Amino acid sequence: MPARELVVLGTASQVPTRQRNQNGYVLRWDGEGILFDPGEGSQRQMLHAGVSAHDLTRICVTHFHGDHSLGLAGVIQRINLDRVPHPVTAHYPASGQHYFDRLRHATSYRETVALREQPVAGDGVLAVTPGFTLEARRLSHPVESYGYRLTEPDGRRMLPDRLAGHGIAGPDISRLQREGALNGVTLAEVSEPRPGQRFAFVMDTRLCEAVPQLADGCDMLVIESTFQDQDAAIAEEYGHLTAGQAAAVAREAGVRHLVLTHFSQRYGEPAGFEAQARAAGFTGGLTIAADLTRVPVPRRR
Repeated sequence: MPARELVVLGTASQVPTRQRNQNGYVLRWDGEGILFDPGEGSQRQMLHAGVSAHDLTRICVTHFHGDHSLGLAGVIQRINLDRVPHPVTAHYPASGQHYFDRLRHATSYRETVALREQPVAGDGVLAVTPGFTLEARRLSHPVESYGYRLTEPDGRRMLPDRLAGHGIAGPDISRLQREGALNGVTLAEVSEPRPGQRFAFVMDTRLCEAVPQLADGCDMLVIESTFQDQDAAIAEEYGHLTAGQAAAVAREAGVRHLVLTHFSQRYGEPAGFEAQARAAGFTGGLTIAADLTRVPVPRRR
């Protein structure tokens, strides 16, 4: 399977339907597995999707409405039941600490895993790892809500023809990458910049300045489109986006692949979301999310 992909567990807004489970998304990113917004039923959806508790290294909750967090209790207990051998870090709005505590300790179970609580108290960087930086930005919703952005460090792409021209091969390539120069040849002479990949996860929110900031230059943007454009007034009232609004943000931000999700039960078929996203001028890769689908992060440019 791809080293970087989105696994969709559920796509329904507020309540599950016959075709859609409540929210849940797992981002596989090399050796990391980040679970976003586990709604009710996420543990079972993980089973159907082939995602195990051992795959999870982080949990990111945007806000404490039930369709984004009721699955926490089951997932946390499953992590402990399966004795996941590594710590799992949980990020969530600090203002909802009491909700997190209730869900974490909803019933009796044996705690066997180090669950590291790292609540989000404002905009900024949450974690820096060798593979990415994770940050959060405050969104506009009736309750405190945060979007998440993952940014891989920029690197360099080695150019085989230039390496050969300078007679550099085998272990000397790694040495050049480590030291920056070898026998008078600099790294810049035999490589080119390679921008790091970017991923953003934006759930319940009205349009606000944080939305394009999170989306800027993303290889993949997963974003709510609870309503269709004809219901924009309702979306604004309840703190949500329409398909056209989400796609317009993606277009302006230069997003390569857009994943629309979190659909209101009032819409039986997803075709309208795709049509409205294209009508908004978004021409990149587009997925109208369905439960248990897998969406690869686009290959590097």
